[in-house]
Amino acid sequence: VMRFYCDIKNPDGSTFLFSGRSLLKEVMARADKMGYVCKVGAECEFYLFKLGEDGEPACIPFDKGCYLDIAPLDKGENIRREICLTLSDMGINPETSHHEQGPGQNEVSFKYSNALESADNLQTFKMVVKAIAQRNGLFASFMPKPIPDAPGSGLHINLSLSQNGRNIFRSADSGEQSEIANRFLAGILSKIEEITLFLNPTANSYERLGRFEAPKYVSWSRHNRSQLIRIPQASGEKVRMELRSPDSSVNPYLAFALIISAGLDGIENNMQLPPPVDADLFTADETITKDLRRLPDNLSDAVKLAENSEFVKRVVGEDLLKRYLAVKKVEAEETKTALDKAAFNKTQYFPYL
Repeated sequence: VMRFYCDIKNPDGSTFLFSGRSLLKEVMARADKMGYVCKVGAECEFYLFKLGEDGEPACIPFDKGCYLDIAPLDKGENIRREICLTLSDMGINPETSHHEQGPGQNEVSFKYSNALESADNLQTFKMVVKAIAQRNGLFASFMPKPIPDAPGSGLHINLSLSQNGRNIFRSADSGEQSEIANRFLAGILSKIEEITLFLNPTANSYERLGRFEAPKYVSWSRHNRSQLIRIPQASGEKVRMELRSPDSSVNPYLAFALIISAGLDGIENNMQLPPPVDADLFTADETITKDLRRLPDNLSDAVKLAENSEFVKRVVGEDLLKRYLAVKKVEAEETKTALDKAAFNKTQYFPYL
């Protein structure tokens, strides 16, 4: 019937310390002061599962379709159509929808917008997907890795910068990537390990990274899906970067704030973009990968990196970081001590993500 968003305030009218939406607004204001607007577009993957006899989610995929399959292998096309029509009725413009690589896995992407609107839309999107799935007698899961031997669900985040209404990710003179874009990318690459806790916030997230086209190394390239950051083949307003490590369990307000802040630091500090890695990192041997930095292997490592990061503390604030870390440390410890990881994932994440 309606959706309601607000900025949380204290009784005296001051900003609540733990309001992620207010935090993202502050980062957007910083970009605006520098003369930039960051446009964000999300490609969100999810699984559709059957319900058991008791009405609870069962770990049985809705179909056995694969990438870009159509009916009858793809049983979810009518559900995706209903999702897209519902989003359109709510003022959100889906651009594409299709069956993804895993059985019962789907993806819907919607048109880019400013960072705050994109975060709001992503939250609405997840609510709509779950509601439409339930209406059709199914369960929609945004768990990063719901099936151990199948592809995980990523949240590919597309970003570009505009200045005076013009996309500056490509130089108008040479047609090459602009120097501002290079610095923005360099800033994100320089801080990516420190912010991974917010881009991959669950223990289950790290079962996805490094497998089935999810990145493991800190690298970039053009048109190369094996990289952490790729520059897709595009022109005009579609020129952008795509960050491929985040998954669909993120808090988008915190994630977008940290990604954009890292990019803005890169611009302010004139960071130099390292050379592209023009290789297929899914199959590359050690001669190529041995000198590349790696993303954290597990939640505990990600917690330590965020805890020791002055950058993260500066962006999200010491109080919010302290509270966030306290929750994630407990989660990381519970994961370590779990005797049955599959059972832990099923009880800890599957019903709730």
